[in-house]
Amino acid sequence: MAVVLVVDDEVRIRDLVRRYLEHEGHQVLTAGRGAEALEVVRRTVVDLIVLDLRLPDIPGEEVAAEIRKTSDVPILMLTAKVDERDRIHGLEVGADDYVTKPFSPRELTLRIGAILRRGRSSTTEAPTESFGGGCLIIDEATRRVTVNGEPAELTPTEWGVLLALAAQPGRVCSRYELINRVRGYEFDGYERTVDSHVKNLRRKIEPDPTQPTIVQTVTGVGYRLGLGRDR
Repeated sequence: MAVVLVVDDEVRIRDLVRRYLEHEGHQVLTAGRGAEALEVVRRTVVDLIVLDLRLPDIPGEEVAAEIRKTSDVPILMLTAKVDERDRIHGLEVGADDYVTKPFSPRELTLRIGAILRRGRSSTTEAPTESFGGGCLIIDEATRRVTVNGEPAELTPTEWGVLLALAAQPGRVCSRYELINRVRGYEFDGYERTVDSHVKNLRRKIEPDPTQPTIVQTVTGVGYRLGLGRDR
């Protein structure tokens, strides 16, 4: 069971999503305004947030950016904005996924389940691996990443991208392959979506995100981990 916060100014949508999530066994909290959502996050531990972008007081992108200052809780954005630039901006401020309105409640529930599983996929038997002479350390058991001794707090999607690249250092992963390994399903706009998550990941783990050495771009193909695995 997870605690899910549903933020939408339409009561009908909040109630619909609540019914589907409660049917899956989750506890559901709701908020109709951005300020109310921020207050819930300040006083309550939640496992995932479903966030509408068009709220009556604060734009959803600003709510997500404010949450990201203190928390890496997964955020799934609901948006009626069909322009790809709007959706990409939502990802760049820290969302893990997005669903466009009108939406299928069943699809939304499945995507929420996929995000939650990604965040809980590690086991106590998972190894701690070191790359680049200790520059990058990934502890799968605790979902901790350190870069040059400093911790990096990653969202579930950023964590999944890093793990996919670290599975075979130096091997190029296409954007299509990355999004399917991380999300487990296909959807429109996957190339730009992967680029947004990589951009966010680089901000957290690269000494200089403008000249990345850990997550390298292979032009026209995809990405690879630029550090070798330590023996």
